[in-house]
Amino acid sequence: MNGPSPDDAHPMKGFPRVCYIKNTVKNPNIVIGDYTYYDDPAGAEDFEKNVLYHYDFLGDKLILGKFCAIATGAKFIMNGANHKISGLSTYPFPIFAQGWEKALPSLEDVPFKGDTVVGNDVWIGYEALVMPGVHIGNGAIVATRALVTKDVPAYALVGGNPARVLRLRFPEETIARLEALAWWDWPADKITRNLEAIMGGDVERLENAR
Repeated sequence: MNGPSPDDAHPMKGFPRVCYIKNTVKNPNIVIGDYTYYDDPAGAEDFEKNVLYHYDFLGDKLILGKFCAIATGAKFIMNGANHKISGLSTYPFPIFAQGWEKALPSLEDVPFKGDTVVGNDVWIGYEALVMPGVHIGNGAIVATRALVTKDVPAYALVGGNPARVLRLRFPEETIARLEALAWWDWPADKITRNLEAIMGGDVERLENAR
């Protein structure tokens, strides 16, 4: 056997709080890699409720890589949360219509941060909040209730409000080697054969994997 099928929504039998969410998310602007899971006792298959202010007409995407672990209550704020800030008021008068729609701003007037991109093998902690347009690198860890307002380097541990880099998980040379290996793109049988190396600390052994 080579692990659970990435196409199984609930890979842990009898434990429905864990869901491989690529199998349940319907929004085409949410792109999720194999084996990425969300853990939530209130309904892990309903991950889309945690992607907030995500409006089709803006076209921004949430992209989650492979093998990500997303804890209960982690949320992603998308660009639809932004208001025009160049005027005297930030109140969104036009959305209420009834005579106020005439002041509808163009999209160029509203801050737009682009896609939110989470790399592979990223762990996002309990009730963390990721803001629009943030890029989180491979292997990063986002601490519980962190507010992520800017990009996170690969294999960094970030925490706080706003989140800051607390430390790198490995020396920069090791991080570069791990990025080059990109084990998350290996076929399932190769990953299975090399689990001890992946979960251990011996990069050289992983580089020599068969």
